[in-house]
Amino acid sequence: MMGRVTLNPIKHIDPIGTILLPIIAALTNFPLIGWAKPTPVNTRNFKKLVLDDILTTVAGPASNFLVALASMFCFFLIARLVPGGRDIIQLAVSAHFGQANAFAVSSILMPICIFLYWTLFLNLLLAVFNLIPIPPLDGSHVIRHFLPASLLRAYDMIGMFSILILMVVGGRILQFLLIPVLDVFHSILSTF
Repeated sequence: MMGRVTLNPIKHIDPIGTILLPIIAALTNFPLIGWAKPTPVNTRNFKKLVLDDILTTVAGPASNFLVALASMFCFFLIARLVPGGRDIIQLAVSAHFGQANAFAVSSILMPICIFLYWTLFLNLLLAVFNLIPIPPLDGSHVIRHFLPASLLRAYDMIGMFSILILMVVGGRILQFLLIPVLDVFHSILSTF
């Protein structure tokens, strides 16, 4: 009914979360945070309310992990099938962290590897971020099913302050959660 069950990104643009806050972050070096318009879920269509809600909740982060795995598969193919592919991949990853100048390599694969690494990195970042159990992030929908009714109201009230909480400590929380996940993917990449 809201027209948001679509892959058209324009339908998901929120004036504040998608446009204003990223512009403010770019101009002031403030931590970047943003959001899109939510796509409401009608729980009346669920046969098993708790299980179906949890599955719906983890669908977004799961799709992010699948895209990251697809990037890893592309890296695997490049490393195994292209002469010098491993070196190009390592240089692209190093360039992401400012440790190398990837554009010094004159290979058509370098921009592809940089794109694949950014795809991997951003999808892992989004998956981990959305699983943080602070309302309104996806992780909070899973946690709330296991809270007693006495704590549920207080937990939901955190949602009113969650943007402020995420701006103040979200970067540290995200870094704490993301680095181990990234390390796993980096260790897999090093085996190619």
